[in-house]
Amino acid sequence: MLTLADLVEGITGQKPAKEVIPDLELSEVVIDSREACPNSLFVALRGEQHDGHDFVADAFARGAIAAIVEREIEAECQVVDAQSPLPGTPIRLPVCLMTEDSLKAFQRLAAFWRARFSPRVIGVTGSVGKTTTKEVIWSVLRKRFRTLKSWGNYNNEIGLPLTLLYLDSGYEQVVLEMGMYALGEIAELAAIARPHVGVVTNIGPTHLERLGTIERIAQAKSELVEALPPASEGGAAILNADDPMVRAMAEKTEAQVFYYGLDPTCDLWASHIESQGLEGVRFQLHHEGERLHVKIPLLGRHSVHTALAAAAVGLVEGESWEEIIAGLWDVPEQLRLVAVQGIRGSTILDDTYNASPASTIAALNLLAELSGRKIAILGDMLELGDFEEEGHRKVGRRAVDVVSMLITVGPRARIIGQEALACGLAEEEVLMVEDNEQAIALMRQIVSPGDIVLVKGSRGMKMEEIVAALTAPLNQSQGIS
Repeated sequence: MLTLADLVEGITGQKPAKEVIPDLELSEVVIDSREACPNSLFVALRGEQHDGHDFVADAFARGAIAAIVEREIEAECQVVDAQSPLPGTPIRLPVCLMTEDSLKAFQRLAAFWRARFSPRVIGVTGSVGKTTTKEVIWSVLRKRFRTLKSWGNYNNEIGLPLTLLYLDSGYEQVVLEMGMYALGEIAELAAIARPHVGVVTNIGPTHLERLGTIERIAQAKSELVEALPPASEGGAAILNADDPMVRAMAEKTEAQVFYYGLDPTCDLWASHIESQGLEGVRFQLHHEGERLHVKIPLLGRHSVHTALAAAAVGLVEGESWEEIIAGLWDVPEQLRLVAVQGIRGSTILDDTYNASPASTIAALNLLAELSGRKIAILGDMLELGDFEEEGHRKVGRRAVDVVSMLITVGPRARIIGQEALACGLAEEEVLMVEDNEQAIALMRQIVSPGDIVLVKGSRGMKMEEIVAALTAPLNQSQGIS
């Protein structure tokens, strides 16, 4: 693990003498003071709602021995100016390293620590499916290599550096999700992580509100492949050839280009796809004349692209088919879309992590493959910019062919309901409500044994509240047994 001496050197650029600061190992790196523990490092960051500098004293009280700060704080500690020469006398603990910008200093520390080791780094980006793809890539690589991965959706300017600070000499591979809100952000993440392999899943209108056009989204995602080393130095761009904008990224890199998709011209392609509902998906893999029969536990036909991306990484990294197939089968249980037992004998498809038109239509496609009365509870899809109305209408048009009952939550999702009505769903089959509580009340009245209920909306809609209510046992006061 990172030591206090490493911390000082990474932040200040000066290697401290042994008598100045002890070479004490840091137990954790935290950005929430409540997670501080003995011998941990606390990074004080300014957020939209809270300023970490207000909680430095709390972190020290919980056992933290160092903090990265950018302004004066009220805590008993020694303050060391990161822009000045280090003191010649021993530094007392706890210590605050005063920087011009806590976040930039934190990122500089992560880049310093990343440069100390030589794992193969795989970056994953795209508009939809980044986290699931990252998890399945990790599942495949760990069959041969000791592999570090970013936690959850730690994919931004804070989460990626935080992951890298847990590197040690034993890791052979690192899989990092890379998200963005603006141009230049993925380039900055790549400068810290120095990826050898870049995986791009797709390009869609997610974050269109911030970037303005689909072309600018593609430009932002392509920063990953532009950052890769050339093929002669082990660089590889793994691209979804079924997405024209992703395929075109081949022109922006000197790395080896490896295409995956459903087209037989790809380096790795799939055919004979057969969804088996909640049991997973079967298909055939094709590569250099080889054909393999595969079954994965992921839900929906769209999961085949996730499996293809992960298998492609395994091939590029030299794994055997036995290792790759084992990794595809042994994926983590808790991926984004999860089927859980619901109230009154129903099944809840929990896909509440986030939503875009493409991912919502993919979820509806899965719903169409299942047996039972199909109910979709769909919330607002945010950050779609000029594509907001058309994106919601597209979802409404697809819902008409799938669901027996549609419940929309929020003002934007009302467009889904209106389009579904215009395209033929009966008025009694479309219920439009304003919030999660109203949706929960409706479901408690109409849900029946055997129903399959899809719950999906943007993160800001907090639709996990609906899932929690529909999976919790109903009590007698609700009048339903």
